[in-house]
Amino acid sequence: MTLSSEPQDPLPVVKCVARARIPTTTGPDIFLHLYANDRDTKEHLAIVFGEDIRSRTLFQRRRGETQQDRMVRGAYVGKLFPGRTMADMDENLGMSLKFDETSGSLLVDPKTTWHNQDTLVRIHSECYTGETAWSARCDCGEQFDHAGKLMGVEREGDIIGGSGRGVIVYLRQEGRGIGLGEKLKAYNLQDLGADTVQANLMLQHPADGRDFSLGRAILIDLGISNVRLLTNNPDKVLQAEYPPYLQCVERVPMVPLSWTSDHDGIHSAEIEGYLRTKVERMGHLLQRPLKLHSSVSKSNPSTKVTTHTLV
Repeated sequence: MTLSSEPQDPLPVVKCVARARIPTTTGPDIFLHLYANDRDTKEHLAIVFGEDIRSRTLFQRRRGETQQDRMVRGAYVGKLFPGRTMADMDENLGMSLKFDETSGSLLVDPKTTWHNQDTLVRIHSECYTGETAWSARCDCGEQFDHAGKLMGVEREGDIIGGSGRGVIVYLRQEGRGIGLGEKLKAYNLQDLGADTVQANLMLQHPADGRDFSLGRAILIDLGISNVRLLTNNPDKVLQAEYPPYLQCVERVPMVPLSWTSDHDGIHSAEIEGYLRTKVERMGHLLQRPLKLHSSVSKSNPSTKVTTHTLV
């Protein structure tokens, strides 16, 4: 992709507060990173696959800190074990980190730190209903789970996976930025006949009020420069660009599981309407024939339903 020479808005200032290893039910360990920033008070997250993807702000050496302090906040190399005393060196694995003696900044060493390689990334906005309450209104939970699976495998069909490396940036902006309370009101409007975009507008909110600048800042802090972005949203591809530090080198499509399987994924009238709205109103790049403008056909049975294939 061509790097833009136009002036860019400054990114938020982000700081990784803590990092911890999370063993998962699906296989690989992940490293959960908690971020603070200068734009809001929310606890945004980075779910990192790969011990060697390192936050620059977390690993920065700080004046007066001890090796124990560093281990407690998660700024260590290798694996923690009972009795370990050094954060910057894992004697069992023969790994050690290097730092600039003046600034305390982490120095990139290919033996210990992931750098300048194409990385599978998902920029994901919080969806309590889809991720926690088993909602069949949206595919957010499915996309979250599928992104994690793809980061852990070498390949799935035609998609090259992350082979154990990747990043899910988890932004706390529920309901495309309107919050959970307003989102529940929007659901009631949808049951009254509105689509997801119309419902937001009827509640005096933008169709999509999300801010992805925090996502860009977090990826840069993690040393990610070349992004293979898991998305169907063309706007997210643009949001994953911040030359010369960050560029999207590939869009990896996220095809709904129900389109490829009769047994997997979400099968509901609500999800079909939701995906239709993403195509018609939000320009998402979904690759299956969909019956569009179905509301017109219902109001006028003689109206022919147009079927489009989007690629």
